[in-house]
Amino acid sequence: MIRTENLCKRYNRVEAVSNLNLDVRVGTVFGFVGENGAGKTTTMAMLATLMPPSSGRAFVAGTEVTTDPALVRRMIGYMPDVFGVYDDLTVKEYLGFYGMAYGVPGAVIEGRGAELLDMVSLSDKADAYVNSLSRGMQQRLGVARCLMHDPPVLILDEPASGLDPRSRIEMREIIKSLRARGKTVLISSHILPELAEMCDEIGIIQKGSLVACAAVEVVTARVKGQRQIAFDLLQGGMRLADVLAKHHAVTDVLVHSDTTVEVLFKGSETDQVKMVHDLAVGGYAIKSVREVGGSLEDLFLRLTESPSDAMQSRVAAGAM
Repeated sequence: MIRTENLCKRYNRVEAVSNLNLDVRVGTVFGFVGENGAGKTTTMAMLATLMPPSSGRAFVAGTEVTTDPALVRRMIGYMPDVFGVYDDLTVKEYLGFYGMAYGVPGAVIEGRGAELLDMVSLSDKADAYVNSLSRGMQQRLGVARCLMHDPPVLILDEPASGLDPRSRIEMREIIKSLRARGKTVLISSHILPELAEMCDEIGIIQKGSLVACAAVEVVTARVKGQRQIAFDLLQGGMRLADVLAKHHAVTDVLVHSDTTVEVLFKGSETDQVKMVHDLAVGGYAIKSVREVGGSLEDLFLRLTESPSDAMQSRVAAGAM
């Protein structure tokens, strides 16, 4: 439903999006995760026809965004990360205004608006002025506005940004209801665990490039139970790494230096104690063993890294 082919966006010498190849299937919720400035908003703006690509192509429901942007706009509901509201409009009037702007028949607008307000739990705010709503309510109203012309595709740029925990839960339930309606949703965030709770697939973008992509259940299965453990040694980091790589409970090894080796470990605490004991008996000069913090994003990136890339990173790290 959404597809990009080597999509690029350049600003002078800065490449905001680099050869992005994305494929979002019909009826799925795809989570686009990356830190601020990674290229999420730029990608979504190109898909929404708000800015042209520098090179490459992007398609929505089979239509290339630069070939027929008017048709693409009719097929999408786009919610930017920051959107304005009108001080002198009620919630009902706000949806009605956008319904007319989208060309929705007048006889349909009132009923559809009421249905959408019920979906986003704002029925009791129909006659309230938009600027009187809390941020969470305004975000939910923004989703309702995107649905006024009943598009098959929704592009939501960080809809949960700045929301309190309760509002985040409410937004998550709304996204799930959109999936139940058969909508295709591309949603961005800089928080992977947040997206993992509502998406079918996850893609991580870094410096404009898609660096990892997988189904949510794959992400969860790969990351679940993994711990990052660091070994501090007197010397012999590469030799220790070779031994650790063969351990049944070690899923990845990274050599930071000749005196520091880090592993991803999926075994129990008993397995960990036995491993450390066996290494000490084997004569490895281990000064300390510590569990280090790691974000879900870091773990996912390491676990989805290709074997060749992983080997290159280990060699480069070991040469430091």
